[in-house]
Amino acid sequence: MLASAGGAYALYRTAIADAGPLPLDSAKSVSVTVVDRDERLLRAFTTTEGKWRLPLDPKDVDPNYLKLLFAFEDRRFYEHHGVDTKAVARAVVQMVRHARLVSGGSTLTMQVARLLDGKHERTPFGKLRQMARAIELERTLSKTEILKLYLRLAPFGGNLEGVRAASLAYFGKEPRRLSFGEAALLVALPQSPELRRLDRYPDAARRARDRVLESAVAAHAITEAEAAKAKTERMPVTRYAFPMFAPHLTETEVKARPQDSIVKLTLDRNLQASLEKLAGEQARLIGDKVSAAIIVADHQTGEILAQVGSPGYMDRDRQGAVDMANAVRSPGSTLKPFIFGLAFESGLAHPETLIDDRPVRFGTYSPKNFDETYHGTVSVREALAQSLNIPAVRALSRVGPGKLAGRFRRAGVTARFPDKSEPTLAMALGGTGMTLLDLTQLYTSLARGGDSIELFHRTDARARVAAATRVKPLVNAHRLMSPLAAWYVTDILKDAPPPQSAKGGRFAYKTGTSYGYRDAWAIGYDGRYVVAAWVGRPDNSSVPGILGRTAAAPILFDAFQRVSAKRSPLRSAPATALLVKNADLPAPLKRWRDPGDDPASGRYLEPPVLISFPPDQSEIEAAEHSEDPLVLKADGGALPLTWLIDGVPIASDAHSREADWQPGGAGFAKLTVIDANGRTDRVSVRLR
Repeated sequence: MLASAGGAYALYRTAIADAGPLPLDSAKSVSVTVVDRDERLLRAFTTTEGKWRLPLDPKDVDPNYLKLLFAFEDRRFYEHHGVDTKAVARAVVQMVRHARLVSGGSTLTMQVARLLDGKHERTPFGKLRQMARAIELERTLSKTEILKLYLRLAPFGGNLEGVRAASLAYFGKEPRRLSFGEAALLVALPQSPELRRLDRYPDAARRARDRVLESAVAAHAITEAEAAKAKTERMPVTRYAFPMFAPHLTETEVKARPQDSIVKLTLDRNLQASLEKLAGEQARLIGDKVSAAIIVADHQTGEILAQVGSPGYMDRDRQGAVDMANAVRSPGSTLKPFIFGLAFESGLAHPETLIDDRPVRFGTYSPKNFDETYHGTVSVREALAQSLNIPAVRALSRVGPGKLAGRFRRAGVTARFPDKSEPTLAMALGGTGMTLLDLTQLYTSLARGGDSIELFHRTDARARVAAATRVKPLVNAHRLMSPLAAWYVTDILKDAPPPQSAKGGRFAYKTGTSYGYRDAWAIGYDGRYVVAAWVGRPDNSSVPGILGRTAAAPILFDAFQRVSAKRSPLRSAPATALLVKNADLPAPLKRWRDPGDDPASGRYLEPPVLISFPPDQSEIEAAEHSEDPLVLKADGGALPLTWLIDGVPIASDAHSREADWQPGGAGFAKLTVIDANGRTDRVSVRLR
């Protein structure tokens, strides 16, 4: 007997030596998975070998599956030490009696050993090597760790490995909830994965499934009724596509941390899926080649809950692979709230301050309203609510484009300018580059009363951002504007009219349209969430008639409803808020003051005189080609006006802002107009 034992041990040592060290490192290669805030799968990537191999813990698989697996493959898994001697003895006796293999003696641990080695040897020595490797595994790993390896490595045909990958591919769901039929199928396929592939040999797979069910009945794991019902379940014959939510973001985050096998994001998968569907539906309604992007953030925590970069990642007609949530575009009028906010903070204005919406020129820059009309004297509230361009430029000329860009940097946003040029007054009308994510960041600060917080995607940033918000430095280096100024802006934006068929008055929002109908924006916030939407074409071409209020605002309102049917109330008015009409404002705040005004006397001069026609640097017909005089036109200024051509006065009506001029021969001419207060404007024209 001692000799037999010694011989068996010698064979064991020989088998161990032949097998080499345990190749556990090879099992560590898994698909990188990206999950949402509740651990739900957003996206998975194949391994470097092109395999779908997703990690799975036994606690995350349906108990029915484990029950059938142990009943069919290894009833004494938790009792043996890698080799089930009873099962091996039974297999040997049956093989001798029937002269063929009737039942196997392989354990789950032996199967894991075979999967690790990548060999399926049916020779006696091959089996011995599997047994030796299984014993070694049991000495090295716990039963739970061995079971994890099986759940990860079991083959299911093609490039599918592991129970989780198979469940997603064949049933379109995680293996947490499986029917008996589904569980039996997952038990049966690894025995012969290529010959039982559901997309090629469904009948063979069905027969194998039924054998597993019958074996489970014999082992008293399930009842005959449960097995009979399971046999009637439909067999899947095609593979489901793996989940691919937030494809642009997930790809970026995986590339940023290549060492992580599991990437945890703050997204909400259900919300992400809903908004991806919304973006696709609305883009198709708006027109061909149109894309759309949506971002939702919790401004109380800084967590981004959804980020849609296009209507469909695989939609080539709409260039779906281009991430429009991070594309730099012109923000249109969406920056006006921040301009007026800084004017409120600086004491230059109040929402009820009166400001002129009339023609004005700043050097060579002559802004015009979107509809090319003028509204005269309006309140700042009306100017922002109606998104008037000229009052916004007036305000920015006093606030300063550099200061506005500097405050954006405080909030974590860098405004882009061409060729590293400096900020200009054109910022008021969208003359800078920003992304949808940038604007979401800025409006997050506005929603928080001017106090900035970093927006983030990864859950591991929560503690850092939360700690940063608790720190109260002596000088708030991250404050976008004062709480009072932010409240004044919010009080105006909350009354913006909703798009058709939408309920208003529940959150503050602003729309914007960039020059040439290239971008449509809508961004809003309530007491908890910020939602931003963009519509346009990825190639920056024009979309005729596209407007923020008609294209992006409906998406914004629909998205807000999907975020939460119940609105969180906006911040209440600070104690320092001045809730009065214009008549009750302090004198300096009653009317907007431009640099030429005289606040000491309380007298405000007429708007500066401007030549409205002909435009500067224009070309006009000389007298030899035209018999009619050219009508010169001016806006603003105090009458009477004096007109000069190359420094020589011409006749004009003292009660009119127009004058007739008969141009001479070809060449250049300089036109000058002087009002009664001595203010002037000049343009140069070419006569041809």
